[in-house]
Amino acid sequence: METKNIDLSALRIHRSQGSQDGPPRKTGMYVGIAVTILVLTAGAIYISQKLFAPVIEVRVATVSWTSPSQSNAVLTASGYVVAQRKAAVASKGTGRLVYLGVVEGDRVKKGQIIARLEDSDIRALVDQSRANLLMTEADLKDANQTLARQKALLAKGLTTQAEYDAADARQLRVAASIEVAKAMVAGAEVSLENTLIRAPFNGTVLTKNADIGEMVVPMAASVGSKSAVVTIADMSSLQVEADVSESNIEHIIPNQPCEITLDAYPEVRYQGFVAKIVPTADRAKATVMVKVGFHSYDSRVLPEMGAKVLFLKQASEAAAATEKPRLTIPKTSIMERDGKKFAFTITDSKASSVAITTGRQMGEFVEIIDGLTPGEKVIDKLDGSITDGVKVKVQ
Repeated sequence: METKNIDLSALRIHRSQGSQDGPPRKTGMYVGIAVTILVLTAGAIYISQKLFAPVIEVRVATVSWTSPSQSNAVLTASGYVVAQRKAAVASKGTGRLVYLGVVEGDRVKKGQIIARLEDSDIRALVDQSRANLLMTEADLKDANQTLARQKALLAKGLTTQAEYDAADARQLRVAASIEVAKAMVAGAEVSLENTLIRAPFNGTVLTKNADIGEMVVPMAASVGSKSAVVTIADMSSLQVEADVSESNIEHIIPNQPCEITLDAYPEVRYQGFVAKIVPTADRAKATVMVKVGFHSYDSRVLPEMGAKVLFLKQASEAAAATEKPRLTIPKTSIMERDGKKFAFTITDSKASSVAITTGRQMGEFVEIIDGLTPGEKVIDKLDGSITDGVKVKVQ
């Protein structure tokens, strides 16, 4: 019965201890959940900003060569090199082309035979007309002799006046026939000459428009026929024809100095002058054509090349004339940050900053010494909205 007195207090569960451990454990769990939610929310916001960020529309400029004379220019215009002496050489006669002695790029001299038409029928006509002339000349000789005999007989009273008059009239008819026969020979020879196509002036063949075996007619009046056989141009007559807006034509005067650059050779500059202001305007384009001559040029200048003309205030100084064009971008395409200069290119529809080294300023442009290459596109009209990685769209 002693077991009844055993102290059972050691077996009691102390609930106060359990309740003290519970709350800290639950608090830690709540904190972890809150942190996880915050991380997920921040990540979602970041991703949504990247995925659904607004696209900024931008304008771009091209990294290009600019002449130092740009700052001395009052106006810039674009145009094309055009030969002022140019001809589409065609045949005067009709026939099949049997000879073509030139190709594109060949130089020809005035009067040189460059093509020939089939001429067998014309040659036969020439021979026939010459034979007719010989026959008529023989008739004239006989008529002259007959007239002389009739005159002698009439003086002796051995013939009548009527026979003499008939001999005289025959001699006059035959003499007139001689002139007709000579004209027919001349006409046939002209027709033969027209089968030869000659160069009208010294020049260079630009295009070949017909081939051997094709029919050639003066005005290309029939289907399948050709008119111009070749096109030639006098390469010493090249000028740039530029369209100038009516509102700016007041800045242009005859003999005004100009600087010409070809689109094909932007680093090469040619000195020129205003040769002519065409005295009429284009109503549709509201422009006036200005012809700009070269002081001198080389074989790189070809007809129909695109060109840019700088109309200058005054002749460039000797130093400026010898300076080479410089690689430039607009001033508005440069951003300065922490003492360094940057430009923004576009890669995969996103803005990408490029560190650049700049040189001298030339009007609205700035020289680029390092960081960019010719032909690259940079974002122009920069403002604070353009940063690295921003989505952009070219206007």
